[in-house]
Amino acid sequence: MVKKSPCDFADIKAGENMLIANPAIVDDYIRQIPKGKETSLAQMRNDLAIEYKADKTCPITSGIFLRIVAEAAFEEYKKGKAIGRITPFWRMINATSPAAKKLSFGMDFLKSQRKKEKLSLT
Repeated sequence: MVKKSPCDFADIKAGENMLIANPAIVDDYIRQIPKGKETSLAQMRNDLAIEYKADKTCPITSGIFLRIVAEAAFEEYKKGKAIGRITPFWRMINATSPAAKKLSFGMDFLKSQRKKEKLSLT
């Protein structure tokens, strides 16, 4: 959903068109990141704003949805889904990401997957 921001906050000015994504949009974005590559929340926000013809993407909901996607992917993995079939959230979250500190399952899995793909830990 794209709507006008009612006020200034974060990097968004009042009146700018702001995308409020959803977990499905974030999941789809992450699934398109190639193995061995990484991106940031800021880059995703920029890319999604362009794709949805908005000025910016909401930083608050983007972070929340990134964590939802990561938690859901890890839950699928724990239930036996193959690593290649879950959303590779470790391509967006590194050990210093704010989302990493909030993951219910800790950082060992995250660090392990980043190491396997030769991605920096920070």
